[in-house]
Amino acid sequence: MTAARERVVITGASSGIGAALARHYAGRGATLGLVARRRDHLDRLAASLGTAAFAYAADIRDVAALQAAAADFISRFGVPDVVIANAGVSRGTLTQHAEDLAAFRDVFDINVVGMVNTFQPFLPAMLQARRGTLAGVASVAGIRGLPGAGAYSASKAAAIAYLESLRVELRRSGVKVVTICPGYIDTPMTQANPYSMPFLLSAEEAARRFVRAIDRGASLAVIPWQMALVARTLRLLPNAIYDRLFENAPRKPR
Repeated sequence: MTAARERVVITGASSGIGAALARHYAGRGATLGLVARRRDHLDRLAASLGTAAFAYAADIRDVAALQAAAADFISRFGVPDVVIANAGVSRGTLTQHAEDLAAFRDVFDINVVGMVNTFQPFLPAMLQARRGTLAGVASVAGIRGLPGAGAYSASKAAAIAYLESLRVELRRSGVKVVTICPGYIDTPMTQANPYSMPFLLSAEEAARRFVRAIDRGASLAVIPWQMALVARTLRLLPNAIYDRLFENAPRKPR
């Protein structure tokens, strides 16, 4: 008797970490649901994977589109084993500029509300099946607020807290929740950063480590491990020292 294929849904799948995750799971023969806004990129990726991969062109801010994608995937293949809320954006923002208010809203809508929108339509079926993993991609930037990145840092801090709340809610349900906090990954999002990025990982290596954390059901995985040490140190710094160290830190362009 042939074992059932692993079923995995990934948002932000058209490039960067999302595409690398899709390639990694395709190498394991998984059936994939790939979600992103860019239909042409998704179709090219799906065609290149050599496994059953279905593209859903959707903005994760669009609740109806995600509900339709989830319903279609479940009707075709059954309850997913893994849903990865990977889609996210990073923008430099400064509160004193009124024109940045829209950027703040967009970053929160995508990085936080979009994660909720991703999980919600799959969760009832996963709860009924009493199995599966919800994995959310947050960031080390959510550990402490970074100057010039108020929207991004705050959104990732909110994502970490949301995922922890969800993990506790689902503790005895059979559904696991994995929080992934990456450091710097070589993707289009980071390639415009005008500063050094210590412990930089390729998207392919990051995807491999993400999947390893998901497979073991880690409650929280900071990737790479060196950034876990940095994160722990930053958490322990008194505010006065942290402020002095980071007030002149390089900032992401607005």
